[in-house]
Amino acid sequence: MSQDQLPREFEPLNKIAIKAMLWLNGFAHIIIGLALATSVIMFTWLFFMDVKQSAYAHNLVHGFLHALGTLMLLWSISALISAEIRYLTGSKLLVETFIEVVLVLFLRKLIVMPVQDATPTISEVGMWVGGSFVLGLVYVMVRWADQFNQQK
Repeated sequence: MSQDQLPREFEPLNKIAIKAMLWLNGFAHIIIGLALATSVIMFTWLFFMDVKQSAYAHNLVHGFLHALGTLMLLWSISALISAEIRYLTGSKLLVETFIEVVLVLFLRKLIVMPVQDATPTISEVGMWVGGSFVLGLVYVMVRWADQFNQQK
């Protein structure tokens, strides 16, 4: 239903509803921002706990890979925080941000895979490598399309 199809009598109610939804959306983004900030603190804490645990276990390679996986989660959160800041300052949400986050999570899985309790199968490794490659191609194509559109 378009704006032209609403009866004129609903116009004041429509304005109130839009204003309420804008306030609610703003409140939702404040909650999202606080949750992202909290997750930064939690992942930072988890990183230092991973480093401490690997030092005590005298297994630095295993601990380093696990801690690197935690840092990659922190990187994903940082990308989401940057996107949220851009959105709150009036910019659009960019699809490349979300592709980047998923790509980092795919790469994290590949990094953490050797230190998992269960040994991954060749098909599982191939799936994650292939998915990373496809996401990388999608990311490059989106960036290329953005640059192409900016030149027009």
